[in-house]
Amino acid sequence: MELKTRSIKLMGAAIDITIYNQEDVELILDETIELLKVYEHRFSANDDSSELMVVNHNAGIKPVKVKPELYELIKIGKKHSLANDSLLNIALGPIVQSWRIGFKDVKVPTDEEISKLLLLTDPNQIILNDEEQTVYLTRKGMAINLGALAKGYIADLLVKYLKQRGVNSGLINLGGNVLTFGNALHNPDYYWRIGIQDPVLSRGNHIFTIKIKNQSVVTSGIYERNYTENGNTYHHILNPKTGYPVETNVAGLTIISKLSVDGEIWTTRLFGKSVEEIMDKLHSLPDIEGVVVTTTGEVYYSDGLESSIVR
Repeated sequence: MELKTRSIKLMGAAIDITIYNQEDVELILDETIELLKVYEHRFSANDDSSELMVVNHNAGIKPVKVKPELYELIKIGKKHSLANDSLLNIALGPIVQSWRIGFKDVKVPTDEEISKLLLLTDPNQIILNDEEQTVYLTRKGMAINLGALAKGYIADLLVKYLKQRGVNSGLINLGGNVLTFGNALHNPDYYWRIGIQDPVLSRGNHIFTIKIKNQSVVTSGIYERNYTENGNTYHHILNPKTGYPVETNVAGLTIISKLSVDGEIWTTRLFGKSVEEIMDKLHSLPDIEGVVVTTTGEVYYSDGLESSIVR
C-alpha cells in the first residue's frame, strides 16, 4: 500500500505524520495537523499565550483550571520529578528560561542567578486538585516547563486520534521522536525500521537500525542544541540539582517503549547518570529497552533489544 506523509515545522522541529492511503486520507492528515497545533499551544512554555503559561503567570496568586490533557501531563511530570534520583523536574522552568539554550537570546546565567532560581524549582510546590482539575504553583516566580515530556505525550494523543478516525497503522515523527502503530504493510515482516542516531555524527548517520511495531523510539543527546561562550560549550540538558548542564560522558540515550511519553520520561530521568547506572535501570524496567552511546563512541544496549537489531 502507498504511504502518505504530511510534513510541517512545529515545536522547533521538522514533523512528519505518515499513514497509509485510504478514504479521506488528506482530510485526516489535515485534522491531525490542526490537532497537533492545538496541543503545541496548550503545552508550550515559550508562547506567552499558551494554556500552560496561564498556570505560570498565576504562580503564587491562584489555582488555574486546565484542560484534561494538560492536567494529566503535569500530574505525570510531577510524579516522575519527585521520584528518587530522578533528573527530570518539570518545575525547572525558571532555570530553563535563564539559559534559553536553543533560542536566539541564549546566555550563561551567573552563579548567583542560578542559586536564587533553584529555590523556585521544588516540584512539591506544584499543587494539583484532581476533583477541580486545577494546578497551583505556590510561589511567585515558579514556572512549569514540559519540554522534556510534551513531544512524546502529543505523539501518543495523535495516535489515539488517528485510531479513532479508523487509521490502523502509521508512523509519527516529531523531530526525531518516533512512534509507530499497527503493521508496516510495505515490509514483508510488517515491522517498521527505525535508525538509531549516532550522536557524534550529523543527523541521518545511524549506529544501527531496529525493527519495531506499536512502539516508540525517543533519543536525547547533548549533540544538537548547545552554546559556546568564552571557550566553554554548554548543552541544553540541565541538571535540576545544580541548574547547570549535566556533566556526563553519555552523548546520546535512546529509549524504546510502548508509549512515547515513557521514552521522554526515561531519557530525561536517566540522562546525566553513569553508563552503568543507566544500563542497570534499563534492565529493571518492564517493556523498556535502551541504547547508550558515549562521547568516545562506545555503544551499549539492553539485552531485550538484541532480537530487534537489523544486521
